[in-house]
Amino acid sequence: MIDGEILTMDDFDFHGKTVLLRVDFNSALDPKTKKILDDFRIRAHEKTIKELLEKGAKVVILAHQGDPLFLDQFIPLEQHARILSGILGREVKYIDDIFGPAAREAIRKLGEGEVLVLENTRYFSEDTRLFEDTITRSPEEQAQTLLVQKLYPLADVFINDAFAAAHKSQPSLVGFAEVLPAVAGRALEAELRALSKIRDNPERPCVFFLGGSKISDRYVMMEPVLKRGVADKLLTSGIIGLLMLKASGYSLGDPTESLIKEMHYEKYVSASKHLLDTYGDKIEFPTDLAVDKNGRMEIETSSLPTDSPVMDIGKKTVEKYSEMIKKAKTVFFSGPPGMFEREEFASGTERLLKVIVESGVFSVVGGGHSVTALEKYSLRDKVSYVSTGGGALVRYLSGEELPVVTALKKAAKRYLSRSS
Repeated sequence: MIDGEILTMDDFDFHGKTVLLRVDFNSALDPKTKKILDDFRIRAHEKTIKELLEKGAKVVILAHQGDPLFLDQFIPLEQHARILSGILGREVKYIDDIFGPAAREAIRKLGEGEVLVLENTRYFSEDTRLFEDTITRSPEEQAQTLLVQKLYPLADVFINDAFAAAHKSQPSLVGFAEVLPAVAGRALEAELRALSKIRDNPERPCVFFLGGSKISDRYVMMEPVLKRGVADKLLTSGIIGLLMLKASGYSLGDPTESLIKEMHYEKYVSASKHLLDTYGDKIEFPTDLAVDKNGRMEIETSSLPTDSPVMDIGKKTVEKYSEMIKKAKTVFFSGPPGMFEREEFASGTERLLKVIVESGVFSVVGGGHSVTALEKYSLRDKVSYVSTGGGALVRYLSGEELPVVTALKKAAKRYLSRSS
C-alpha cells in the first residue's frame, strides 16, 4: 500500500482476472500528419501492463487523446495501440468503440495475457473537461454514467495508472473506483512516491526552477510551495522570470510586452508583485538575458527595455542558478529557461539540466517541453525522476488532494473493510 491508504498492484491477485486499466496516452501530435511525436506517456505504462500480462490478466485499456478546446489533438487511439504493440513486443488489439455492444463483446472474448485498447474516451461527452467544468458531479454520480455502468460488470478490478489526469474528476478516472476494487498502477504509484519526497519532506535546501511559456499552473503552485515552506528557493526564468522583472519595475520593451498581452498574461504581473512582496527573499529572477538581435546577444537587465525579443537567460544568470542548484539537496525543474529548439538560445536549458545531473541531487523534472529537452541532451535516464504530469503535478505539489487519489483512498477503505 501507499502510506497505508492506497492499494497497489501488490495487494491483488490478477490471474485470470479482467482488468480495466485507465492510463494517460495523451501525446503531442504533428499538427499536419496527426502522427504521435513522442511516445513518452505510452511508455510510462509499460511496467504496469507487462506485469499484468505476466500475471495472466486480461487487460482492457481506457485512455484519452486531446481536449475539446484543442480539436486538432483529437484522434482515435488506433495509432496508440500500434505503438504500444511495439513497446510490449506482442499484439495489442484495438476497437473503435468505447462501451457499445462491439466493445463489450471484445472484452468478453479477451483471453489471459491479452490486451485490448478501447476507443478515445474523449468521444464520450461526459468524460471531457467541458462537461466536468459545466456540470459538477460527485464520484458516486460519475459511477452512474453509461461508460461505467456498461463496462464495470465485465471487470474484476480497476487500476488507475493515469497520474497526468489525476486532477480531473471524470467517469473513467473516478467512477469505476466506486463500483470495483481499485488500485494504483505502477506508474501512478511511482509518481506519488517520488513527488511526496518533495511535497512532504524534501531534503534541504529544496530548489524549484520554473520556466517555460505555459505558466497558469505554475502560478497556482508558487504561493503554496513558498507558504508551506516546501521550496527554499524559487528560481524563475522564461515568461515567469520576465513577469517578475516587470513586477519589479522593469520596462521590458515592445516585443516582450506585446507577447505578454497577446498571451493574456498581464494579470500575472500583480500576482508576481504579491509574491515578491511576500516571499521576495526566496525568489530569484534573471540578472541578464539573451535576446535575438540577428542572433544571440546578451544584455544586463539594467539595460532594459530592449527592442529585441528575449529568448533565453544570460550566462551570469545561468551561473548564479547553477551555484544554487549545486548547493541544493532537492531540485524540481519545470519549464526550460529559453527557446532551446533554436541552438543559439539553448545554452541556458542545456547547462542547467546538466548541472542538475552532475550535482547528484534528488531531482524531479516535469512538463512536456522539459521532457523534450531531457531527450535532446540524452539526460532523461540521468535525473532521479521524470514526471508525466502537468496540471496534476503542480496541484499535487501545491498540497491539493487530487480527485483520483481521493477515489483510490475511498476504494481501499471499502475493500479492506469487506476483506476483514
